[in-house]
Amino acid sequence: MAPTDTLTGIQACVFDAYGTLFDFNAAVAARRDRLGENADRLSQMWRLRQVQYTWLRSLMRRHADFWQITGDALDYALAALKIDDPPLREELMQLYRRLDAFEEVPGVLAQLKAAGIKTAILSNGTPDMLADAVRSAGLQDVLDILLSIEEVGVYKPDPRVYQLAVDRLGVPPDAISFQSSNAWDAAGAAAYGFSVVWINRYAQPAERLPGEPRIELTSLRELPARLGL
Repeated sequence: MAPTDTLTGIQACVFDAYGTLFDFNAAVAARRDRLGENADRLSQMWRLRQVQYTWLRSLMRRHADFWQITGDALDYALAALKIDDPPLREELMQLYRRLDAFEEVPGVLAQLKAAGIKTAILSNGTPDMLADAVRSAGLQDVLDILLSIEEVGVYKPDPRVYQLAVDRLGVPPDAISFQSSNAWDAAGAAAYGFSVVWINRYAQPAERLPGEPRIELTSLRELPARLGL
């Protein structure tokens, strides 16, 4: 399907959490003074391994929740950079539970809610991780439901994850606008049948995968206008 400028008939907006609503670099950024020149490398390696471990565990059928995977990925990144600092490791993990929301997020979600559009998170994160992040960012009143892959026991981009949003929201796939900053997640959701808005915050190239986003934006700021609000 060719990219379009606007979406019509949308009844629900479903958001990926990490990288889309919440800045996954914020935990490391908060300890940049202690990490020095390793900060950016650690953040990048932590995120890369975190995502890779979700895919690999799904393929291996050896599920572990996202909190464990996040810790395992951090341990790998710290070891790779030869950082042996258990207190710092614990601080980074706790900071990950209260990541900063991107600047435009509260206003955009409030505008969607005011227009009568259902709002939800659909994330790899555990229910506790998502609840902590939403509470820390003050988004409780602008999100209707938090959906975790733990309900189906497999990670994105497995179609069972996207089906979870359809089942829980009671909205058909083509009436759901799905927002993700992860190109692979956007592709997976589009292949499933969602109307996908790729929030390309990091100037990534398009993935060579089945599933094409309907719209590409650099932030969520333009989303309401693209929904005709």
